[in-house]
Amino acid sequence: MKNFDEAKRVYESAEIPAELDSRVRAGMKEGARRARRVRTLRRSLGSAAACLAVLFAGLNLFPTFAAAAADVPVVGGFFQVLTVRSWERTGDGLVVHVDQPAVSAQGSGSEMPELSKKVNQEIRERVDARVAEGEKTVAEYKEAFLATGGTEDEWAEHDNKVTVTYDVESQTEDTVSFVLHTMISTSVGDQQDYYYNLDLKKDRELTLADLLGDDWVNVCNKSIKAQMAASEDPSVYFDASMGGFETVDETTGFYINAAGNPVVVFPRATVAIGAMGQVEFEITK
Repeated sequence: MKNFDEAKRVYESAEIPAELDSRVRAGMKEGARRARRVRTLRRSLGSAAACLAVLFAGLNLFPTFAAAAADVPVVGGFFQVLTVRSWERTGDGLVVHVDQPAVSAQGSGSEMPELSKKVNQEIRERVDARVAEGEKTVAEYKEAFLATGGTEDEWAEHDNKVTVTYDVESQTEDTVSFVLHTMISTSVGDQQDYYYNLDLKKDRELTLADLLGDDWVNVCNKSIKAQMAASEDPSVYFDASMGGFETVDETTGFYINAAGNPVVVFPRATVAIGAMGQVEFEITK
């Protein structure tokens, strides 16, 4: 429980961007109102299970203004990846939905490992930046739409969204692998995913070299090219003259699946036709 409290404390101490101040203040008021109800519930329920449910509710109330139940995977008896902000806002032709994760890991004393603090701050900054980017994109889109003859009623029919979610791909006693998904959807989609593969015991990020050895580049390249060639329709993949796949490098995104194997991921339309979406290749030795 100490690790959970510490993760929340570190998250609370992070500086909130000025443009989110009004939203956060509204969330705090709503959180305070709901917290009073939660405290009443805690007094009325004496079981440990009830207390744990209250803990989950309290987490999701902070610091949002529209909270949802959290998905809290557990590793080795401690909270590892938890939802710290979950909210949705609708207005002016835009729906924003955010489920933002944070990492908690076993540390020494009262301090969380530096990796967890770094990752939590990075996630927060990325989420806030993508939400702001989406709002700006939709505002500019609306301005152009109206300037070219569109009406407010027609604009209201648009399905513009900014979505932030995450998936925990695998967990062990010492490691966790998860993906932060961000999508800005207007007339086109702009998806950006961020991959976190963490060794919580050693307080470090895992690399493809850690999983595949010193020859990881060749291992990946050979496997990816073989999978492309063996696919039902190899023509969906771009060749070298079209800017298709050539090699992996340190910037190549990947997650670790339940079997413990890295799964390399390429963004839409980078190595294959756009209809394929994101393309994944599981790499085995």
